[in-house]
Amino acid sequence: MARFCPLASSSSGNSTYVSSGKTALLIDAGISYKSICERVAAAGGDIGKIAAVAVTHSHDDHICGLKTLLKKTGAPLYATKLTVEELIHRDLIPPGTNIIYPDTDTAVFGDIEICRFKTSHDAPGSCGYRLELPSGSCAVCTDLGIVTDEVRAALKGCDLLLFESNHDIDMLKYGPYRPQLKIRILSDLGHLSNTSSAAEIPFFLASGTKQIILGHLSRHNNTPALALSAAETSAELSGAKRDIDYLLSVAAPGMSGVSVF
Repeated sequence: MARFCPLASSSSGNSTYVSSGKTALLIDAGISYKSICERVAAAGGDIGKIAAVAVTHSHDDHICGLKTLLKKTGAPLYATKLTVEELIHRDLIPPGTNIIYPDTDTAVFGDIEICRFKTSHDAPGSCGYRLELPSGSCAVCTDLGIVTDEVRAALKGCDLLLFESNHDIDMLKYGPYRPQLKIRILSDLGHLSNTSSAAEIPFFLASGTKQIILGHLSRHNNTPALALSAAETSAELSGAKRDIDYLLSVAAPGMSGVSVF
C-alpha cells in the first residue's frame, strides 16, 4: 500500500515522504537531517533507501537539511534547472551528487512517475510535483501566490493532494509582520490564503480528488480550525460532504500513514 506522509509542513520547515511500497521519494528537505530520518522511520520507511530527493524551490524552509541529506544518503537530486543553479550558487549540493533535471518535466524512479509543474512564487524555478503510483496519484502543491491554469491542469483528478492554505487574511493584515513581508505574502508570488485555497476545493473534488491535506499553515497568521472551516464550507457549497465524499485534514509534523488510492 502506498504511503503519503507530510513530515513537516509550515513556514518553519517542509518535507514529504512518498512510498509506493517498492520505491520511496522525498519531496523537499526543510528540516534537519536527524528529524527527517526519525520521521521517515516513524512512517515505516528507511531514509537510506529513497530513490531521489525532489526539491520544489530554494527557500530555506524547503532545503535547510538538503546538503547533509544528500551527503549522508548519496540520493540523486531532482529539481528544475533554475533551482539547481541557485543551490549550487549557495554551495548546498555536495560534490559528486547525481543531479537530475531532464529536458522534460517528467521523470521515473522505480514504479513512481513524477511530474513537475510551475508555481507562482518568488523563487527561481519554483514548482510543485504530481506523482503517479501503481495504486493512485498524489501531489505536493504549496508556496504559490495564485493558482494558475497550469496548476489546475496538473492537479486535476489527483487522488490525494497536499495543498497550501497558508494564512487567514485578517490575521495577516492585523498581525505582527512588517509591512513589506505582508505585501510579499499577499502578492501573486507569495502564499495562498485560506480563502483562495478554499475556492479551489470544488474543482479538485469534481475532478475526482478524495483526500485533501491542507499544508504550509502559518504559525502566526492562521489556525488549523480556520483553514479547515474555509475548505469545508467551500466544499459544502458545492454539495460535497466531508468524511462522506472526501477526507480533509491539516498537515502536522510527524504525520504518517495516509493511504493513496
